[in-house]
Amino acid sequence: MPAEKNQVESLDVPEDFYERIEHDIRARIAARLSFAHHVVDLGCGSCELARFLARENAQHVVGVDIYGSGFSEEPGGQGSVECREADARRLEFIYDDSVDAALSAHALHEMQEPLEVLREARRVLRSGGEILVVDFPRDSLAQRLWNESYLTPTEVVELLRKAGFTDVECRLIAQGQLIWAEGRKGPAGKEMA
Repeated sequence: MPAEKNQVESLDVPEDFYERIEHDIRARIAARLSFAHHVVDLGCGSCELARFLARENAQHVVGVDIYGSGFSEEPGGQGSVECREADARRLEFIYDDSVDAALSAHALHEMQEPLEVLREARRVLRSGGEILVVDFPRDSLAQRLWNESYLTPTEVVELLRKAGFTDVECRLIAQGQLIWAEGRKGPAGKEMA
């Protein structure tokens, strides 16, 4: 994992940087999760990424967001999309071991009790299922623009491991302006403490 440093002072990216890379990041997420048939998108916002995944990969995606008022009504293409207003800490409507991939894009930092969200994601993932977390890191352009509290890559890794994920990898991408973290639900008995 790259050394964490204060990036705000040395930013060489324009203020519209995230808008410029949005399509490329979505495409990268879709490519990474192309193996999955069933996906849960935690903190899905208006469900746009869920619809993108359904169109690009013909996946069945459940988007979950605590604020359901922004859900759009456009179809998901060949896949299917279900947008649910719900707390990602309690996914009672998703069976244990039923999802191939869990995703949190630009949302983990906003969630109350992110460890509980990740534990719940692990519960619904099948053995060998994968989680992908893409978020803004502390001391990034996002922090300067929106003045929110973000996690460091080290904190994201620690959360994933505490939630029981194995094979955890994390790196900064997009000129250090995004965290890209992955983990796997190992077989029973292989959880991390």
